Amino acid sequence: MKKIELAHSPDADDIFMYYAIKFGWVDTKDYEFENIALDIERLNQEALKGSYDVTAISFALYPFIKDEYALLRTAISFGDGYGPKLIKRRDKILKPNFKVALSGKYTTNAMLFRIYYPNARVIYMNFLEIEEAVINGVVDAGILIHESILDFDNSLEVEKELWDIWVELAGDNLPLPLGGMAIRRSIPLNRAIEIENILIDGVEMANSKKEELCKRLEDENLVRISDKMLTKYLDMYASDESVELSDLQLKALDRLYEIGFINGLFQEPLKTKDYLIPKEYRELRDR
Repeated sequence: MKKIELAHSPDADDIFMYYAIKFGWVDTKDYEFENIALDIERLNQEALKGSYDVTAISFALYPFIKDEYALLRTAISFGDGYGPKLIKRRDKILKPNFKVALSGKYTTNAMLFRIYYPNARVIYMNFLEIEEAVINGVVDAGILIHESILDFDNSLEVEKELWDIWVELAGDNLPLPLGGMAIRRSIPLNRAIEIENILIDGVEMANSKKEELCKRLEDENLVRISDKMLTKYLDMYASDESVELSDLQLKALDRLYEIGFINGLFQEPLKTKDYLIPKEYRELRDR
């Protein structure tokens, strides 16, 4: 068996998309996948070091690892009318240099936030600690991500939707790119194609057995939310739109990298298609 380290975050959509493979519902050929769950910014940092064969990343990180990793087409998360939320206490008025907690330097929400609020004083912390930091006045505001966007303390309110920032910056009716998957370039191309196809099958299987998979994830305490809230969250970030990158999603990614380039964050405006695994390789090889 070929062992593949597959790193992902512990939030519900990542768990949902990968556990159809973990539970043995997908033919993994001669591969043994080892699931590793880490906070998204830890994943980004580990990707910079090239730690794992296949890893979830924030899309905003990708320009920094493009020479070591190719982008995968599957297990993707986009917002469409929704996304991370900048929250503050209801009695708080934010000054231009307000102190804000973000979930990590290389997250997509941090990239968009820093462009939109250039004078804010940023600190980074684990996303699970941000809500409490805002409540206790450690920071003036914070960006909630993952499941925390659905249910937060009544003393807090939304100051700005990251979706609205994206719309203002992107200028088109495009989905908001948040996170995806990358695979180490040192893996032989024919193997990389097989791994990508297995992951695509895993996301498709998860969607086709959604009710059964959700029940098992809840029964085994593998997700932090349950019942209707879990279903709502998965409808947002782990749906048929997560199976394989669409042309519209590719356009949104290209726009994200263009925005980053214009604002001096990236060295060049990437064209996403140039960094995907060339599936046509196998067809050409087998002719």
